[in-house]
Amino acid sequence: MIGKIFLMCSILSIAGCATITRGTTDVLVVNSNPSGAQVQLSDGQTCNGTPCTFKLPRKSELNVLVKKDRCEPQQVRVTNKIAGGGSAAMAGNVLVGGVIGAGVDASSGAMRDLTPNPVEVTLSCR
Repeated sequence: MIGKIFLMCSILSIAGCATITRGTTDVLVVNSNPSGAQVQLSDGQTCNGTPCTFKLPRKSELNVLVKKDRCEPQQVRVTNKIAGGGSAAMAGNVLVGGVIGAGVDASSGAMRDLTPNPVEVTLSCR
């Protein structure tokens, strides 16, 4: 009986903290058609040729500018939303970690995902 209780507590604690299980950063992928476009994020990060990847805080909100010579530039707004795994971890926090764990996850953004991700842009070129 004690073994079953220990097993259940272990399972709940593993799913209980999104900050630990998911981390506070996410990888944003930017693709373009045609490829090889320059990407500039509103936080100052750049990439000289798509496809590009950027490591960003999960709670980021920013603009992504994609441009290429002889093509119309495209801008995409990236925001964040509560992820399925993030809400499950929050439920685990309520059961096991309590208010402190829920507060850490909410403030760190660990229960969120960047959206859209990947960013897919089709450029209109001459």
